[in-house]
Amino acid sequence: MPDKNFFISTAIDYVNASPHLGHALEKIQADVVARYRRFLGENVFFLSGTDENSLKNVQAAREEKIPVRELVDKNAKKFYGLKKALNLTFDDFVRTTEKRHLEGAQKLWGACKADIFKKSYKGLYCVGCEEFYKENELENGLCPEHKTKPELVAEENYFFRLSKYQDKLKDIIESGELEIIPQTRKNEILNFINSGLEDICISRSSERAQGWGIDVPGDPSQKIWVWFDALANYLTALGYAENGKKFQKFWQKNKNKLHVIGKGISRFHAVYWPAILLSANLSLPEKIFIHGYLTFSGQKMSKSLGNVVDPFELVKKYGRDPVRYFLLREIPPTEDGDFTYEKFEKRYNADLSKGIGNLVARVITMAKNSNSKFLISKPRRKTFSFLRGRQIPNPIFKTIINKTWKNYQKFLDEFKFNEALISIWKLISFCDKYIEKERPWEKSKGQKEAIGNLLSAIKEIAKLSGPFLPETSEKILKQLTLRQGSGQETKKSKPLFPRI
Repeated sequence: MPDKNFFISTAIDYVNASPHLGHALEKIQADVVARYRRFLGENVFFLSGTDENSLKNVQAAREEKIPVRELVDKNAKKFYGLKKALNLTFDDFVRTTEKRHLEGAQKLWGACKADIFKKSYKGLYCVGCEEFYKENELENGLCPEHKTKPELVAEENYFFRLSKYQDKLKDIIESGELEIIPQTRKNEILNFINSGLEDICISRSSERAQGWGIDVPGDPSQKIWVWFDALANYLTALGYAENGKKFQKFWQKNKNKLHVIGKGISRFHAVYWPAILLSANLSLPEKIFIHGYLTFSGQKMSKSLGNVVDPFELVKKYGRDPVRYFLLREIPPTEDGDFTYEKFEKRYNADLSKGIGNLVARVITMAKNSNSKFLISKPRRKTFSFLRGRQIPNPIFKTIINKTWKNYQKFLDEFKFNEALISIWKLISFCDKYIEKERPWEKSKGQKEAIGNLLSAIKEIAKLSGPFLPETSEKILKQLTLRQGSGQETKKSKPLFPRI
């Protein structure tokens, strides 16, 4: 059977400021999917990166009174630092100032040349969005995304014949050839297409770009529009410029391609991007998963509003897995969700300290006190094996574990991260009730059998938790593989999640 390849990407972030917790949400969601797919035995290519050719980066550098290159290098390093801070597993991190990207973006321009033309234009431009708006798209004269007044821009630019692809885009989205998740976002995109697509401006004058960005091939007086340039990253990181093996393997010859993005950039990914790919005669993504915004005390979290939460500081205070858990459990995957420190600590204490942490501590202690000559052998395979409960002799445990795995797989396939976690915590709750009923801390005929059932369940809980709480999963499995006589089992284990 041929290997199954899977490509997954996050959006690439502007580097005009440091990352905030909203950026962490998307990266963690994508990381869970990537880890899950690897555990299924698939060949995963997980891509992230930074968008460095924006005019807002030029403006931010001017405010800081430093060269643009210094600013993008400094902040790109911080975004890359999320990998360690959040325990992310991306395979590549593309920067749009890299040579491989520049060459690939210019190649993509050339591939779309038949649909590119030049004309004079005047319109309302939001630097924050890096997009032109029609007057009827504004809210009280302001950009609907950034609540700022767009500037009137008049110049001669290159345009892309987006209107040419209106019917084709409608067909591929309605048919599900390009699946947009959730349905509400799909409906929004179709409404936008049905309203009539106009050709879009895909360059800006080098003067207005202040010399920053990628030259239009053959016309250095123009810079490639930052979105045309940025969207190309999904190809350029794979070696599109030289038509490399990775590009063929994970893009052209691979149907399983997923973009994970925020709702504010859905139009670029679900309309402009597939149209560009169609023009260039390149393969389309299979799915676009669109998440909501992270709010802070009810207000959208954004750099421009200044109400950001620093993910590095949050991890430093509470740990990587608790941050991952809160964002995946508390925030609805496709809707806006709110962060407060009170909510964070409440969820931490209830679910992590009192929930999984308490269960593991109780069962491991009972196993040690019962003088069992086992805990549990290490799994031989790194990949998931669904319905592991078939190996568990107790029929009640076997049934609930089988059900948990089945629900878990269904929810993760649908990107319902919170529901997948709820299914795990139902198993944790079942174990807690079983302990109270069977009282396995008391010496009895069925004591070792009861403890064995619980240890088997905890092993499954650890594996189920792997994509969400990778450190915790490893710690639990390590405790379960200790053997009597090794000397390690006499050491008192630290609590997985000390109460705060």
